[in-house]
Amino acid sequence: MKSRLINKSNNYLVKTIIFTGLALIAFAANSVLCRLALGERTIDASSFTIIRLLSGAIVLLAIIGINRNKTGSSTKGSWSASLMLFLYAITFSFAYITLDTGTGALILFGSVQITMVLLSLISGTRLHVTEWVGVTIAFTGFVYLILPGVTTPSAIGFLLMMVAGIAWGIYTLMGRRSKSPLMDTGYNFFRTIPLVIILLIVAIKNANKYG
Repeated sequence: MKSRLINKSNNYLVKTIIFTGLALIAFAANSVLCRLALGERTIDASSFTIIRLLSGAIVLLAIIGINRNKTGSSTKGSWSASLMLFLYAITFSFAYITLDTGTGALILFGSVQITMVLLSLISGTRLHVTEWVGVTIAFTGFVYLILPGVTTPSAIGFLLMMVAGIAWGIYTLMGRRSKSPLMDTGYNFFRTIPLVIILLIVAIKNANKYG
């Protein structure tokens, strides 16, 4: 019995490491792809955000439709989580107009880490030593960016990416309470559509104004 519990615990740990690693790789690839699109002026930040959120909503809702009988869950995300998702997406896109890939990713990852740790401390959670190491590394990254001799990133880009990181950190902590991640994520994307429509109207007006 004890051996079975140990094996189950080890399997859970391995899955956690693998899924976390894949999430970090996808997170980094997200920065690379965004910078490739915006850095080369292939697309504007508003259009990039609109396509990103709409395509995410369509794909996720399609997956939910296919797996509806399997999930058996009736959860549908929340408006507050959707707001954080939209805030992350839009500030992330506009930040990468002026930031390079590495700098943007460093600011984003650091902001996410610091936000999650600070909110955990405020809620009374005691941090593990590895979490303290993580926040120390994140803070060191911020200090490195302002050292003499280092190319200081644009102030607007820095602030926008920091807001993106804070929003994503809050969104991540909200997701910890989810009992059905697929359903909640899909409907969180879907709930951003009203904000996406507003962004689309603003983008069209600006295009007509300067076109």
